[in-house]
Amino acid sequence: MTSETSRTVVREADGTTTEYDEVPVAGDTVERLMTEIFREHWNAIFAGPVIEGAAYEIRFPTAPRVSMLDGYLTVDTGPWHFHLCVNDHRGARTPEQARLRRVARAAFFRSEGETCVPGAWGLRLWNGRDEQMVTIYFPNPWLDDDAERVRAPRWERTALWEDLRRRYAGAR
Repeated sequence: MTSETSRTVVREADGTTTEYDEVPVAGDTVERLMTEIFREHWNAIFAGPVIEGAAYEIRFPTAPRVSMLDGYLTVDTGPWHFHLCVNDHRGARTPEQARLRRVARAAFFRSEGETCVPGAWGLRLWNGRDEQMVTIYFPNPWLDDDAERVRAPRWERTALWEDLRRRYAGAR
């Protein structure tokens, strides 16, 4: 974990603004972060790839099994599972392939100006090709536990995002 964060602000094509706080990707930081999220906070998050034209906002009805093998974190719900290369991977055919598969960038984000709700609080991972691997959405102050819009924001719902961001990205 770091004591200082690297922060960038991006103006998206749809007019939203996204502020990113970078998480160090060297060593096992991302592995520890993702393991904590999926083992301890699975019931509070939505997860999946979010790219132009497609958003997979998957919610877990029960605790998934989380395991590690050769750099890959496996999140297994029983009927389906997914893998994320979050640490060094020795099973690739070449070192270049291993570099492309592994998380190359991880960042907590906060977006403003969203269309469904005024903002979003999350975490994104990108691989060595700068392709998005996954987006994690944390509890949103504008939504209740059933993802229904509320009239007044409940700012305490950002506590998990704030805690993980502070501990893993060094953000205040």
